[in-house]
Amino acid sequence: MFSPFRDASGAPKRLADVTWDDLPQLADLDEGFVLEFKREYNASVQRKIPKIVASFANSRGGWLVIGVADDTHAVCPVPRQQADFGQIIGELCRRHVSPAPPFDVRFVADPADDTRGVVVVRVEEGDFPPYIADGVVEIREGSTSGPATGAALVELYGKATGRRREIAEFGHRTVFYPETDAYGRPLPLFDLYLYRMGRDRDAASREEVAEHVRAMRSAFAQQRATCHVSHAHDSLILRTTLPTGPGDAHSAIELFGDESMKLTVPAVLLDAARRERAVARMRELGLFSAEEGRLIDACATLRRVSRMASLLDRYVRLRGIAWQEYAVSYELENMAGIILWSDSPVYQDYVAEKGVLSCGTTDCRSRVRYLDDGAHDSFRARQFAGSHFFEACGLPLGSQDPRDEALVDALLSTSTGRRRDEA
Repeated sequence: MFSPFRDASGAPKRLADVTWDDLPQLADLDEGFVLEFKREYNASVQRKIPKIVASFANSRGGWLVIGVADDTHAVCPVPRQQADFGQIIGELCRRHVSPAPPFDVRFVADPADDTRGVVVVRVEEGDFPPYIADGVVEIREGSTSGPATGAALVELYGKATGRRREIAEFGHRTVFYPETDAYGRPLPLFDLYLYRMGRDRDAASREEVAEHVRAMRSAFAQQRATCHVSHAHDSLILRTTLPTGPGDAHSAIELFGDESMKLTVPAVLLDAARRERAVARMRELGLFSAEEGRLIDACATLRRVSRMASLLDRYVRLRGIAWQEYAVSYELENMAGIILWSDSPVYQDYVAEKGVLSCGTTDCRSRVRYLDDGAHDSFRARQFAGSHFFEACGLPLGSQDPRDEALVDALLSTSTGRRRDEA
């Protein structure tokens, strides 16, 4: 996206990196399709802000700078408000614009007098237009905003439909895994899809890719895990263990140039000896009478899922990304009928009364959640992946039944240990 600010090498600056010394760069720029100036911050400007923000979000994004004259481009600092400008403008847009447009706000203080400064608002091109300000669909028309025509409205709705289709297609990305497990049956996998919104889908530069790899290697190192990187045609595949061949299955993170991500985690199947003991125990409980059932280690699989998702949390922190920029969904592949098993006496008492826990549906793809909806401000990939994996496999999360609560506590408490060989 266009930026009116450049660093010493001429590269576009992010809003977070803009300083007071960068403001003179605006003297060489005119208001236009992606840039608008306001000399003052007054009641008239307040009324116009939702319209301007919506018009940028409906177009190609843009920058609103308050405290710069629109005729001479001179810096005219405005007084700092008691409340943060981000909160003020955020509240204006919440009251007047629907849906919520993607934007960020920064008050750049005058070093000589921090009671005044310039307000810089950076608006992203929206993913799901039209953005409606006080009942009107505003778009950019040259250097101003105006109501959209019929053709423009059709284009805006088409863009929103196309973006939803892109997200759905992203949810079908597949990292190569051997088709069968050691028993010759389809390999059970947990997939977590994290699609980054509002990004340019063009290929990332070599420098950007190198920075992404450095951050991911650092995230792996913080978790005391090695990081093995391989290249796909449009992504990177990162694993904690170097596969010895195509039949060797390990957890994988697929990382794209726009920093969308897919996490794939194979379930931990019981080895032959432990499976035999589990089958014998279930027969004692009157639960199991055939040899064909597939059992996974509930606690070890949750450890593996949570550990790998933690790497994603570390990565976004290192990169300074907000989870609110993502849409998230998950899928359980080849999990239908898979039985959760635990050696915990609490688990065995529970299943003796209520039956085994298993993934009871064949369609295990979740709906897409958009993390900028205000309901996911505390989102963490680790908690989301762990809880939804267990929930999809039949664990009664959120139940008010004390027996259900005791089961959840028992399984979660026995899955908190870390084993480096479970990735």
